[in-house]
Order: sequence, then structure tokens, then C-alpha cells
Amino acid sequence: MTIAQVQTTWFAETFALLADNVEQAILGKRHVIELVLATAISKGHVLLEDYPGTGKTALARSIAQTIHGTNARIQFTPDLLPGDVTGITVFDQKRGEFEFHAGPVFANIVLADEINRASPKTQSALLEVMEEGNVTVDGVTRPVGDPFLVIATQNPIEQGGTYRLPEAQLDRFMIKTSVGYPDEAATLRILQGVAEPRGELDAVASTDTIIAMSDLARGVYVNPLISDYIMRIVDATRRATEVRLGVSVRGAIALSKLVMTWAAAHGRSFVTPDDVRELAVPALAHRLVLEPEAEFDGVTAVAVVGQILLDVAPPRENGTL
Repeated sequence: MTIAQVQTTWFAETFALLADNVEQAILGKRHVIELVLATAISKGHVLLEDYPGTGKTALARSIAQTIHGTNARIQFTPDLLPGDVTGITVFDQKRGEFEFHAGPVFANIVLADEINRASPKTQSALLEVMEEGNVTVDGVTRPVGDPFLVIATQNPIEQGGTYRLPEAQLDRFMIKTSVGYPDEAATLRILQGVAEPRGELDAVASTDTIIAMSDLARGVYVNPLISDYIMRIVDATRRATEVRLGVSVRGAIALSKLVMTWAAAHGRSFVTPDDVRELAVPALAHRLVLEPEAEFDGVTAVAVVGQILLDVAPPRENGTL
């Protein structure tokens, strides 16, 4: 079903309201906030590679408060077990039966802090939940929250004692981005105490609102030439000489879903080539595996995707010839 103009207008106004509210807690990071919100609406997950103290926890908490949802934070450490993430069944001696104790993944917004510090087995437990949307313990399957957004973080400067995320696991994240340090004006406002949140942010929407927005975003029109443009970009990543492993079909689907949400968030019922160009790097770059020689020469995945966007000709505006 194609999205109507009145629905597009409501979508854009609601999206702006959500972003405005979160921005009260995360100053000067509008684009990152919009990326994360668009990913949540697109039913994806976010990988943040960032330095300590840049507001990753505040971002997750403020989004949960904004949509009147639940949030949980998991500090990943080498001794963290899969049951600590998903939950476990415990025998209740008084009642004489097993009882399930839900883990922190049973929340709308889950912050997986420093995910690469946990063992691969524990990482896989979280990533399986991300993919399936439910938890199976002792043969019983239980759905997690809806909406369900995982914001996983990695510290780019401390690699000792970490377990590198395999490429197949990186591919499960819809986008990879970073919050980064605030600019001088935002930092000054923080230091002056102007940006101190009032305890908790007021909710401006509900989880049902996000679910409704997810359904509406699927009605955004994607011209076949836009789909062809995405396909040609993905194909170019596989043929690039610097790349050993290009973007998967999952990556192409993720970009397609994300641009539909992005178009609706900006008041349009159709996707444009500019939407694809704007989102290609956060949606695709982390999925590339570069040749060792290219990495040695200082080539980055972001640079490869950027060059591909220059080389692959887009269709004309609105996806028309």
C-alpha cells in the first residue's frame, strides 16, 4: 500500500518531534540522532564505534524515554555469559517448578556497551536475538520488545583483551556510525549547565507510534531505477580491487529499508538518489572486508564506498530517466 501525502506529513512531523526531544539530551548531534531513529523505525540495529564519554548511554536512554519505552544497558566483559544477556530458568523450590528470569534484552532499547570485550559465544547470543527478535531458553521461545533496537558500542582505541566481531556478525547491524565529540558551542552549553536534562525527558510518542511509523515507511515508493542504482552500488563493492568481500544481499536490503524511512522522515512519499548517497556509507561501509595490501596502504572502507558513489552514475531526480 502506497503511503498517502497526509500520512507522509504526519510521519515527518512526528520524526522531527522525536529528534527534537532526543536532542535536548544529546546536543549538536542531530544527524546521528536522525540516523539512529531511522534505523529503529526500519527495524534495524546500530553499531557505534566511538570514544568513551561521548554520550552513547545517554543516547540510548533518551530515545527510550522519548518513546515511553524500556531501556537496558549491558556492560560486556570477558566473563559475561549468554544467560546474562538472554535470561535463565531457575528452579523455584517453594512452587516446585522452573521460572524464567528475563535478561536485559527484553527491553525496547538495549545498549550493548563494548560488545567486542565479551567472548564470541556471548556476542552470538545477542546477535541471534537481534536477528530473530525472540529468545529461546530450554525449548521455550519468548518475543523481545517491539520496537526493539540494539545499540552496540566498540572502543576504537583499546583493542587489548577484545574479540573482534566477525564479518558475518557486523553484517547484522543496519548501520555503523559514531556520535563523536560535540562542537565548541555544544560543549560550552554543556559546561554552563544549560543542557542538563530535567532528570528524565518527557515522552512525546509511544512505542505504538514507532510501530505505526515502521508500517508506513514500507509504503514509500521506490522507483525500479532506484533499486537498480542500489544494486549497481552493491555490485561495485564486490568488484572493487581493494575489496576482498563486498556487500551482501542483507546489506542491500538494509539500505533499501533505510532509504524508505529516510524519505518519509523528510516529508516525501518516494525515494531519491540523494537518499541513497546520504545513507550508503553508514549502511554499507562496515560490511566490506578489504584486501590486506589495501589496508596496509591506508585504504578505508568509507573511502571505497565514497569512490564508488562517485563512479556509479545515479538516475536522475526522483529516479526517472
